[in-house]
Amino acid sequence: MTFMQNAPRYVARAPDAQGFIEYTEDEHKVWETLYQRQVQLIEGRACDAYYQGVLKLGLNHHHIPQCKDVTAILQNYTGWSVTPVAALISFKDFFELIANKTFPAASFIRRREDLDYLQEPDIFHEIFGHCPLLCDPAFAAFTEAVGKFGKTILPEDRKMLARLYWFTVEFGLIQYPQGLKIFGAGILSSKTESTYALESAIPERKPFDLLEILRTPYRYDQLQKTYFIIQSFDALYDMINQNLTEVFKEAKALGMLPDPFAPHDPNDVRSC
Repeated sequence: MTFMQNAPRYVARAPDAQGFIEYTEDEHKVWETLYQRQVQLIEGRACDAYYQGVLKLGLNHHHIPQCKDVTAILQNYTGWSVTPVAALISFKDFFELIANKTFPAASFIRRREDLDYLQEPDIFHEIFGHCPLLCDPAFAAFTEAVGKFGKTILPEDRKMLARLYWFTVEFGLIQYPQGLKIFGAGILSSKTESTYALESAIPERKPFDLLEILRTPYRYDQLQKTYFIIQSFDALYDMINQNLTEVFKEAKALGMLPDPFAPHDPNDVRSC
């Protein structure tokens, strides 16, 4: 689920009484094209837990998975579920859902003309990018903890918490002994960013720093200028169980860091 401000251009697909969404043959073909392309791009770049999650969920290129089927598998591993939602939901609703171990998935899939770039999160981003890591207990517990904390803070502070989610769940990197790997769904589902995040000389790649993350601007429509590197999902979970309230107060007192983004450049859009 990507945080953005513009009105969505797509309408979510509503499931029937049995939780089934009827996708067209062409929509399944779009999934197939995206899936086959992306698995090649992230080969050797995605973190181990992601690949393990893909196998556990039984993801493949043949058809768009149903949220109810993904839920049935996730329940066995971490107790999470996936529920179809509109393309964009409020911070309040988002944090409420993940606090209850429910991942909100935009239920439409992009059109062919948007194959390489889509601002809204679609079902490919949600299922291919996010759901495999929800099979990992430590990662799933971290995501749940973000939601629970989001329910306790003032509405005006939720944007700051969204930055933590952005720089971890959406655009996080993890350090392994054999090298840097991707765990962020926004990178894993992106044609351009899956190679740019690890190999481009343009962005900064910094050790995880909660205070800095809470103060760092981001853009959903451009390639990232900064990535933060975690050492493990266990360390990420331990971090959010510390006294976040005090860190939030400090971040608010210090204010935002300088914006690294230039005015919108159409040549610098990210592919999702």
